[in-house]
Amino acid sequence: MKGFWRIGLTLAGAAASAAAFAALWPHAREASALLLAQDDPAQLSDIQVNSALRTNAAAIGQGAAQALADNDADLAKSFTDLAQDRGVALPSGLAARVDAAVTDENSTASTARRFATGFVTGEADDVASLSGTVAGDLFVFGDIRDVVREGKRLAMGENADQLVLGLASVGLLVTAATYVSAGGATPVRAGLSMVKDARKVGRLGAGLTEWAGRSARGVIDAPMLQQAVATASIARPGQTISAVKAAFKAEKAGALVRLAKDVGRVSEKAGTKGALDVLRIADGPKDVARAAKLAESKGSQTRALVKILGRGALLLTAGAFNLAWWVFAALLALFGFITSIKATTERLTLSWIQRSKLKRARRELAEAQS
Repeated sequence: MKGFWRIGLTLAGAAASAAAFAALWPHAREASALLLAQDDPAQLSDIQVNSALRTNAAAIGQGAAQALADNDADLAKSFTDLAQDRGVALPSGLAARVDAAVTDENSTASTARRFATGFVTGEADDVASLSGTVAGDLFVFGDIRDVVREGKRLAMGENADQLVLGLASVGLLVTAATYVSAGGATPVRAGLSMVKDARKVGRLGAGLTEWAGRSARGVIDAPMLQQAVATASIARPGQTISAVKAAFKAEKAGALVRLAKDVGRVSEKAGTKGALDVLRIADGPKDVARAAKLAESKGSQTRALVKILGRGALLLTAGAFNLAWWVFAALLALFGFITSIKATTERLTLSWIQRSKLKRARRELAEAQS
């Protein structure tokens, strides 16, 4: 009876370990997949979107409907593209409404109006207005406008946005490089315009703002720039560019140029609003570089992914220790199950041997007595 009690105990341990492993396995599998995909933004976003859809299968349709309600046809289209890629059925008529909204947004009159707004104000939130902003910056109108405005404030002791001032100063030199390279630096020029515009409209994340501010201050000789902008004028662009160039430290501009290049890559694949969304959630240039990889893989779906996952679309936001713990706990439960099965097998074998020996001894005793 004592042997049977021990066997029952090991069987109970095996059952408990199996139940624990079954409960832990889904979490461990997802945690291990996340850990393996942490350096691949596209694969990482796929895993997390699948998890989000298991929790709420209607998340994509709800996102598209909300985007239409917010008059953001570009985001709504991003959601429908994601739904098509995932094979997710949308509510009846939603896709047609999205297509109609996109057609209206891309009409000639609307595009011309937004281009003009971007050219004059230097603020962009879509392709048309960004085209106007970049056009203004390429003709040095936009950057000189910003240098003069913020520089005058700085010279007069007013509250100047030194980040916009630094970005505009760098932009003047990048524009010159664009002309020299026959347009080869245009993506960088566009990216730099978007960073500057995101700052103006409050769409630049706090971490990225701090980093860009340090970088912009590093490439500019502040006293020399202050003296340059004191006499700067939109009417004298050549004189303004020469004065700013004298205060520019080209050897320290590499980080800002790389950031602008990555922003330009996001804009090319995910659209202007996609790039602005990334700038809003990015905590630094590494996040933007990851977003460029995501946009190159997911294209128009990028905005929907960022909307659903936030910064989690770019990098692993869950603690690696917590994820590793799920894997360790599942392995521990599996080890407990294997150990319990081993112990049960050994005890069953021992019990069988003992019973065989007892039967043989009884048989031998009976034979001896007879």
